[in-house]
Amino acid sequence: MRKLCLVFKYSVMVLLIGTSIGLSSVQAQSPNSESLYLVFEFMQVDNEQETAYRETELFWKEIHKQRIADGEIIGWDLWSLQPGGEDQGYQYLTVTLFDDPIKMMGGSDMMATARKAYPDMTEEQLYAKFEETVDSRDLAVRLYLNEIATTESDFEMDIGTVASIELMKVTNEYTNDYEQAERDIFLPWHQETVSAGMKGSWGLLRVLSPIGSDVTNSHITVNMFTGWDQMFSDNSYEEFSFADQMMAQSGFQTRDMKWVYLATLRDLARTNQ
Repeated sequence: MRKLCLVFKYSVMVLLIGTSIGLSSVQAQSPNSESLYLVFEFMQVDNEQETAYRETELFWKEIHKQRIADGEIIGWDLWSLQPGGEDQGYQYLTVTLFDDPIKMMGGSDMMATARKAYPDMTEEQLYAKFEETVDSRDLAVRLYLNEIATTESDFEMDIGTVASIELMKVTNEYTNDYEQAERDIFLPWHQETVSAGMKGSWGLLRVLSPIGSDVTNSHITVNMFTGWDQMFSDNSYEEFSFADQMMAQSGFQTRDMKWVYLATLRDLARTNQ
């Protein structure tokens, strides 16, 4: 038996086992993983704008709740990212969940939705809030994705849920090989760790837009944990066979892991709230 810490404590084992946001609280509503679509928006927030940004997201949460009530979306999350330094990429991530790609790509009239969410606010007040949104953060990257593989569990996200978000780049000639490796080699391992209570869930996301040779990311994997204690707990896990290690190595060769963030769930809205 080998002692395994699933995130970064022993880097070789992390590569073998921990490679995705599974968004488990939505899985019960959307059991077919192909039907879950997501928009990831990575935010850059200056240190002096932290308070203003949090107020901005509280304002937008009510709008997202209205969008859920209107059937436009099925959920929304706000995550803080680590390392999170101003020179280390992004500080926050919002995730908007859809059950239909047409709804995801079609957009919506945010001002009309804001009027419904805040019936007591004037047009001038709403426009002022929209301007404050622009001033509080830089929406640096937006990705449109769909979930193409996930573990099965009854895990449900809550405030304080921790995730490792791994940004991958796979060139076109390796796309099929990479996705097959994730499904055939890694998914069963992730399912074992989930079933053993070592983490909450795992999922594989494919980037639908943007695509092309110049994009930085083509896929994202997300490991979910109930909290830091589960993420960094020591767990026993069976030694991998030589054949499994060779299969894993062939899977690694199909992708380039560009960046890994640790994320903490700060807020969320769902259909059942």
